[in-house]
Formats: sequence, structure tokens, C-alpha cells
Amino acid sequence: MALSSSISSKLNGAIRIAFAILFVTSFFTLDVVHGFSKSAKPGVIDSPLLMQKIGANRSIMVDVNGNGDFKSIQGAINSVPEGNSGWIIIHVKKGIYREKVYIPKNKPYIFLRGNGNGKTSIVWSQSSHDNLESATFRVEAPHFVAFGIRFKNDAPTGEAFTPQNQSVAAVVAGDKAAFYHCSFSSTHNTLFDYKGRHYYDSCYIQGSVDCIFGRGQSIFHNYYIFVITDRRLKIHGSITAHQRGSAEEKSGFVFIKGRVFGISDVHLGKAKGAYSRVIFANSYLSQGIVPQGWTTSGYSGSTENLYQAEYDNHGPGSNTSSRAPWSKQLNEIEAAPYLSIDFIDGKEWLPAWL
Repeated sequence: MALSSSISSKLNGAIRIAFAILFVTSFFTLDVVHGFSKSAKPGVIDSPLLMQKIGANRSIMVDVNGNGDFKSIQGAINSVPEGNSGWIIIHVKKGIYREKVYIPKNKPYIFLRGNGNGKTSIVWSQSSHDNLESATFRVEAPHFVAFGIRFKNDAPTGEAFTPQNQSVAAVVAGDKAAFYHCSFSSTHNTLFDYKGRHYYDSCYIQGSVDCIFGRGQSIFHNYYIFVITDRRLKIHGSITAHQRGSAEEKSGFVFIKGRVFGISDVHLGKAKGAYSRVIFANSYLSQGIVPQGWTTSGYSGSTENLYQAEYDNHGPGSNTSSRAPWSKQLNEIEAAPYLSIDFIDGKEWLPAWL
């Protein structure tokens, strides 16, 4: 019986890994035309649509091979005047840009346009006790849009609970920021959705512990989350770690019509404050989601005001019969405010949404 169980466990693990490889491969080998496949259905937000909606009057070309205005992305950003009040397109041609990129708060209205997240990559390798310091990419300016770019921190995983632990791919700290067809990858603390109103459409996010964390007010639409294993830890990781300190804060992470896959068991989220708010809705949850679903690991306060919720999900990880007692299963009326673009006031500032 023990042998049979062992074989079954190994077989199950092999199937999950094979399926995971197929998933990642298919995501990064799309036949991309303006950021989506030739067979894409109507309604996909592509680069020409964004350019039309934004209506920029100035364009800067970045080419790592030297066939543009700048060889580095940071060089192009440095050329944007402080207090800029009109949209500027920075077109980043295909290639791997090994640099740290920082957009300060006094340089708004930048559209960072790549050639596809499998073609245009911003990569750095740094771990630190400071999430901001480790980040490959950091935007603090309001009114920012990115399309078709891979943001990656490829630092090796450090020792858990030491100063060399965080390896952030991107920090989003400006208000009114949108990412379309982008990807974010690291081994620990992948996407620091720090603060402000944000929209992520058709983005891929890969990580192990606290894949997405911060106190942003954000919608993740048509998302792809892939969970990898952190063998340093005995506890299960968490996809989200949202911080919200009071009922008056409008922040929260909302995941709509996406997919969660991976090769490691994981919680949907853990609390980072007494009013932590995360909602997964209309999404596919793979068998890697642990039955409890949610955790308070690292948080010792009351669970009375936590808002860790689910609505109309499907897949083997969507069974809610053993969910944490404080978690919520929403009905249609309760879920409605979070499924609307009005949750982030998107009609006031987004160039496009679905």
C-alpha cells in the first residue's frame, strides 16, 4: 500500500510538472502580432489601440543594439523633462536590457511600449533586505502605461529570513498605472504593488512566496499566475499578501477571469493588516491551492475584519468546503462592486479596459 501511494504521489507530481511546463511554454511562445496571437478573439487590447487612445505627440526609440535614440531604457527616461504633461511613447525594441529602471514621480505620462513580453525584457539580478532596493523596475510617477514587456529579477534565491531574501521584479508606486500583456518573474516577492490605483490586463506573474504584495488598489484581469517551489520553507507560500490598515482605505487586490497554476502548493493569500482585502472571482484555480485557501501566517491580530473572498471560481482548487473560517464566499450582489472597473475609478483614467 505504501509503495502504491508513493508511486501515485510521484506520478501526480510528474503530471503537475509536465502540465506546468506546457502552460509556461504556451504562454511565452504565442504568435505575437502587436502583443496578441493571430488567432486572438475580438476584444483583446493591443498596442495600436493603446497608441490610438493615448494619442502621444512624441516618440523615443530604444534599441539595445544601438539602432535607436538610446541604447538603455533609463537613458530614454532621463531624457523626459520633469513635470512632463503630455504622453510620450518610449518604444523598446526586442532584446534583453540588463539594467535597473526607475521612473521618478516627476515624470508622468510615459507609455513604455515593448515588442512582446517574450521579446522585450528588462532584467536585473539583486537580492536585498529592502524591497525597493532589490527591484529591477520601479515606477513612482502617475499616469504610466506599459505594454509587452517582461520584468525579471533573476537573482538566485537567498537564505530565508535573512537580509538577502527579497528579489523584486517590479515596484508599482504611482497612481493610475496600467500594464498590458506584461510579465513579472522572480523567486521571492515578485510584484510589489505598493500603492495607488492599478490595472493589469493579460499579465503573467511567477513567484513562490508573496508573489503579489503591497497595499495597492488594483484589478488583475485575464491574469496568469504560476507558482514555483521555495524549498527553503516548510510552510506553504501565498500568492498575495495585501496590507490594509483600516476600513476607510479603498485598497484591495481583485483577480478576475484568470488562471492559477504551478508546481507547489500555495495559499490564495495571507493577511498583512487587520483589513487585508483580496478577491478571486471567475477564475480557474488548480489543485495546488491548499484546502484552507487563506492564512494569517505572520499576522497575529483579529480575523474579524479580514476580507479574503472568492466568487464563482472553478477548477480542482476552487472547492471551498475546507476554507478558513473567516474567509468569504460571495454572492453575485456582494461581488459586483469588485468586478466593476469602477473599483479603481478606471473610466476616469484608463486608456482601455475589458
